[in-house]
Amino acid sequence: MSRRGALDAVVVGGGVVGATAALALAGEGLQVALMEARAPTPWQRGERDLRVYAFAPDNAALLRDLGVWPAIADARVQPYRGMRVWDAAGGAPLAFDADALGEPQLGWIVENGLLVDALWRALPAAGVRVECPAKVATLAQDAAGVRLGLDDGRMLEARLAIAADGGHSALRALAGIDAPVHDYHQRGVVAFVASQAPHRDTCWQRFLPTGPVALLPFAADGDATLDGHLGSIVWTLPDAEAQRLLDAPPAQFERALSAAFGGELGGFTLQSARAAFPLRRQLAAAQVAGRVLLAGDAAHVMHPLAGQGVNHGLRDVAALRARVRDAQAKGGDIASPARLARWARARRSGNAVGAYAFETINRAFSNDALLPTLLRGHALGMAGRLPPLVRALWRHAAGA
Repeated sequence: MSRRGALDAVVVGGGVVGATAALALAGEGLQVALMEARAPTPWQRGERDLRVYAFAPDNAALLRDLGVWPAIADARVQPYRGMRVWDAAGGAPLAFDADALGEPQLGWIVENGLLVDALWRALPAAGVRVECPAKVATLAQDAAGVRLGLDDGRMLEARLAIAADGGHSALRALAGIDAPVHDYHQRGVVAFVASQAPHRDTCWQRFLPTGPVALLPFAADGDATLDGHLGSIVWTLPDAEAQRLLDAPPAQFERALSAAFGGELGGFTLQSARAAFPLRRQLAAAQVAGRVLLAGDAAHVMHPLAGQGVNHGLRDVAALRARVRDAQAKGGDIASPARLARWARARRSGNAVGAYAFETINRAFSNDALLPTLLRGHALGMAGRLPPLVRALWRHAAGA
C-alpha cells in the first residue's frame, strides 16, 4: 500500500459508539477520521428522542474523561436512583436503591439524539477528520494497514479500521465476518407517557408472559405538570400484538399499558407518538479480522431487557483505548495482531455472556409454563433479600 500511516485509525459509523471511539482515539494522540453516511439531526430541546438509554456510571465516566458529559448533563438527563423488577405471576420484587448501595444515583436516562449531538460537536476540537456524507465501498488490507474505498471514489488509508456502523454493518461484510441473526419474533414498542403515580426516579420493569414492560423515568424539563411523572416505555411484545397496540386508539393503548404494569403506577397518558423496533440477537463470529475491529451493534445486537446494548458498545471503546495506551507506553504497534486478538477475545466473551444472559432471562420470564411461573417470582424476591447479591448485580450492570 502507498502512503501507509496517513491515518492511524478510520472509524466507520458516527453513532454513539463510533463518535466516542473517534474522540477516544484522537484523545490518545492518534490521527483519526470518522466516516458517516448522513449527518445527524441537531438535538433540539423542544423535541424528545424516542430512543433512550439507561446509561451506566462507567460510561458516563468515559464521556466525562472525553470532555463531553458536562454538556450532556447540563442539557437534559434524568438520574435514576432506584430499580424495581417484579413478575406478573407473583412473588416479591427485586429492588435496587442508590442510598442502600451508597451511591448518589444508579445511572442516567439519556436520549440518543442528545448524545450524538454532543459527541459530534466535540469532534472538530479533538482534531477528528469527518468524512460525511460518505460510505465505505471497498476494503483492502495487509499486515501494515487498511485501505478503504469510499463511494465517491476516494481512498482512506490507516493502520486500523473500526466498524461501528450498526447491525447491518457494511464494513463488517467487507471484512468477511459472519454475523448470524436470531429473530425473537418480538418488537419493542416505545413511547413517552405520563404516569398517574410518580415514578420516584425509579426504573420499573414487570415480566409478563408476552415479554417485559419497562418504564424509565425521564426529565420533564421544567414542565410542572409532568415533573416526576414523565417516562419512556419499552414494551416487549410478539410481533402481531405489538402491531395491534401500535394501531390501537390512544385510550385503548393507555388502558392496556396500565394493565401491563398491574396498576402499579396508576393510569397512563401518551405524551408522544408510538414506534416499534424488531428484537433480535446478532453476534459477530469474531470482533477482529486483520486490522478491522467491530464495536457496538456491528459486533453485538442484544435484547434490550436491561438497557445494556449501548453500554456494552462503549465498553468496547474503553477497552480499545486501554490497549492503545498500553501499546504507546511500551512503544509498540497499536494494531499488532496479538494486541488486537487479546482485545477481541475479552470483548467478544463479555458481549456474548451478556447477550445470552438477557435472552435466557427473557425466555424464563416470558412464558406461562407452570414450573417457571411457580419459581421465577420467588427467585426474584429471594435475590432481593440478599444484599451482597443485589450489590454484585448492580456492580455488573454499572461496569464497576
